[in-house]
Amino acid sequence: MRNRVGTLSAVGDDELQTIHDASLRLLSETGMQVLDPAARRLLASAGCQVTDERVHFDPELVMDAVAAAPDRFELRARNPAKNLRFGGDVVVFAAVGGPAFVHDLDRGRRQGTYADQCDYLRLIGSLDIIHQEGGGPFEALDLPAATRHLDLFLAASRLLDKNWQGVALGRERAADSIDMMAIALGTDREGLATAPGVLAIVNTNSPLTLDAPMAEGLMTLAEAGQVVCATPFTLAGAMAPSSLAGAIVLQNAEVLACVTLTQLVRRGVPVMYGSFTSNVDMRSGSPAFGTPEYTKAAQIGGQLARRYGLPYRSSNTTSSNSVDAQAAYESQMSLWGAVLGGAHLVNHAAGWLEGGLTASFEKLVVDAEMCQMMAAYLEPIPVDAEEIGLDAIADVGPGGHFFASPHTLARYETAFYAPLVSDRRNYESWLEAGSEDTAVRANRIWKELVGAYEPQPLPPGVLEELAEFVERRKRELTG
Repeated sequence: MRNRVGTLSAVGDDELQTIHDASLRLLSETGMQVLDPAARRLLASAGCQVTDERVHFDPELVMDAVAAAPDRFELRARNPAKNLRFGGDVVVFAAVGGPAFVHDLDRGRRQGTYADQCDYLRLIGSLDIIHQEGGGPFEALDLPAATRHLDLFLAASRLLDKNWQGVALGRERAADSIDMMAIALGTDREGLATAPGVLAIVNTNSPLTLDAPMAEGLMTLAEAGQVVCATPFTLAGAMAPSSLAGAIVLQNAEVLACVTLTQLVRRGVPVMYGSFTSNVDMRSGSPAFGTPEYTKAAQIGGQLARRYGLPYRSSNTTSSNSVDAQAAYESQMSLWGAVLGGAHLVNHAAGWLEGGLTASFEKLVVDAEMCQMMAAYLEPIPVDAEEIGLDAIADVGPGGHFFASPHTLARYETAFYAPLVSDRRNYESWLEAGSEDTAVRANRIWKELVGAYEPQPLPPGVLEELAEFVERRKRELTG
């Protein structure tokens, strides 16, 4: 999908420079806490001042690292037709990743199981507008915590021919995602380093902390030539200043620190600028998503990513607890901010609910509808004599209608966006059909899609190799 419309800027060039200067000053003077000893040693060897766990970054080192990172990259999928490009005007929609719970209208909000997880993956596989799996739709809490990532990667490899995200929480999980992606793609680590297949989200622990598991994951991915998406979680008023400008400076400083570390590990490795700045509701202290502040932060994040020549990630979010009007309008606000902010990856593009605590089957379908509408909006409008149809207008008018016009009939199947879940019947027809609301229609649609889904089979021997890897690693991890 390509963004042929362009981007919007929320601040001017002088303001953007002020944010950049303040970010470098923050990294240099205040520094950032880096909790992994190996990461601190690497940063110290490159000239950073390290005191205990605090690292002070040299601005020249930071900007040299930024210059070394590529402005675009590709990720391989099991089906080469579904390989992904990031950079330029390309837009990729990824499914929700990381919630603790799952929800559907039939069983409500609950702890997820592996069976639920597999059904969610089947739904992701059914929706062409969802280009990438998002790193585990939710936790399968019926599986042991130490090894459930292995079952996730096995299910994603088996059920999807799309690219799936890795997990950066610690060296072992990151390494397992790399090794299993290599097996699924029929290659090895050397081949994967040449043509990456794994992207994983690395979250800083704002304010100004990179914890040990995330630092390990970052370094493991970079060592293997895979993609780090550096994404601070900066909530204005909680983990960041209550001013949007202050929160953006903090976000930017933390991203730049992560970019620097990736390039010290492996110069030239792809890295993505991730923006996830929003605000809290000051009445409750709860995170607020899909707000005007979130939208402006997404646009400013895109401006900064373009300034540094880095591929950019944003998200589709909502604070709503159900698939309702709030969920739709906050998600739509987020999507506009992400896409017109220039995001190359819209993470959590479909399925996110309850501030990210829950992955919803119905919301995945509703969001897919909004993503399809966004894709249609980004398509250019053909303007030529045939499309304008002056002869057709003259034949029909003055007066008359165009329903039976040859100009209309020639475009009957393709003239306008065809909805996935929207109901455009009049009131009487809607009543006769059972008066389903959006959530109920989405519930019916996801069940139909999951029931009809047939995954593209893995090449001979690959499933067996993956299963053998999983069993070996489970023995190693559990003793």
